Amino acid sequence: MTEMAAPRARTGGPSGDDGMKVLEHVLGWTLVVLLAMLVTGLGLL
Repeated sequence: MTEMAAPRARTGGPSGDDGMKVLEHVLGWTLVVLLAMLVTGLGLL
């Protein structure tokens, strides 16, 4: 008897072709954090 492998469940993590989307997301949030630090450091907020 041969058992069939169960289909792999998607966990919501990035797949192989989502690498650029993840990089773009991380760079965007990095820019937001740096801008917030600049505004706070200059006392503009």
